[in-house]
Amino acid sequence: MRVVIQRVRRAAVRVGDDVTGEIAHGWLVLLGIAPTDTLQQVEWLAEKIVHLRAFPDDAGKMNRSLLDVGGAVLVVSQFTLYGDCQKGRRPSFTGAAPPAVAEPLYEAFLTALRRWGVPVASGRFAADMQVELVNDGPVTFVIDAPV
Repeated sequence: MRVVIQRVRRAAVRVGDDVTGEIAHGWLVLLGIAPTDTLQQVEWLAEKIVHLRAFPDDAGKMNRSLLDVGGAVLVVSQFTLYGDCQKGRRPSFTGAAPPAVAEPLYEAFLTALRRWGVPVASGRFAADMQVELVNDGPVTFVIDAPV
């Protein structure tokens, strides 16, 4: 399981003309799921994201977590995080989980984040989405869940 998280001042995701999710400050989470990913990785990533101390304290140092600052999370499914671009000119997506495997883990991830008491918004699984964000920092991390 792989995420790209970006600290944002605000973010929104649309499917067509419908806003499916939006947040003020917090994390925009792009979530990629591999075929062998597990519920244990879901729980690990949710805990990591809500406790990661990457928000500024009064001195401007990255010392506060999402929970400390009262932030929210916007989660967008992103199978292309497992795109392999090493060969040829067209990415291969064999490293991404098929929808029947990925969607339940995506939903479990949303649930795991909500259990921490943070507001969670989301895109629509497997939809063509447009994501808008105001990056804060910019602060961006790539996190792979341990196998």
